[in-house]
Amino acid sequence: MPTLLMQLYGPMQSWRLGPRLERRSTQPLPTKSGVIGLLAAALGRERGSSVADLAGLRMGVRVDRPGVLETDYQTVRNVLQAKGRGLKDAQTWRGYLADAAFLVALEGERGILEELARALREPHFVPYLGQKGFYPAAPLYRGIRLALGLVEALEAEPLIVPAREPREVDVYVEDPEGELLVPDAPEESLAEIGFPRALGIRAVRRYRIEAHPSEGGSV
Repeated sequence: MPTLLMQLYGPMQSWRLGPRLERRSTQPLPTKSGVIGLLAAALGRERGSSVADLAGLRMGVRVDRPGVLETDYQTVRNVLQAKGRGLKDAQTWRGYLADAAFLVALEGERGILEELARALREPHFVPYLGQKGFYPAAPLYRGIRLALGLVEALEAEPLIVPAREPREVDVYVEDPEGELLVPDAPEESLAEIGFPRALGIRAVRRYRIEAHPSEGGSV
């Protein structure tokens, strides 16, 4: 099957799985639920809309630059407490990845990939890198590889970060025999605001490859 490639690069990214508590950590790489949400926004799908077609795409991630884990401390005044118990000041510690760069591959039927390609070039809603306000620093769309499957596309694509020499990078691909069980499989519809997400488990295989610099430059 053909493969669509995306580059997720920006000053800040946050790929959260847990509830909105005081301490909100990020995963070390883009989650499938987060990527599907980004694609749904680019397509213009509203809350509650079905994303079963997107969830069925096979996903892989290549970590061209892991970034640095940072924490943003915030305070908010007069937050309404549960069950109408008045107002209080709240503190949150929000983890994010600084200066990370990921090559994301989605394998599926050509028709849906071409629809996604058009949406990524001209998104309906503003795309974020996992969290509102975390904007991409480069175009998300990198191309469709009609003759390459998921693994081949991830291994053949040049590095999306500046480099003079080849470097070893980690690759994560969906695989029923994968050794990692990741709780980020998206729901079949976009969660409504105020309702928790019910994420499933994906099996993922992790391995390392040698990726080569781009001849024409990169992000």
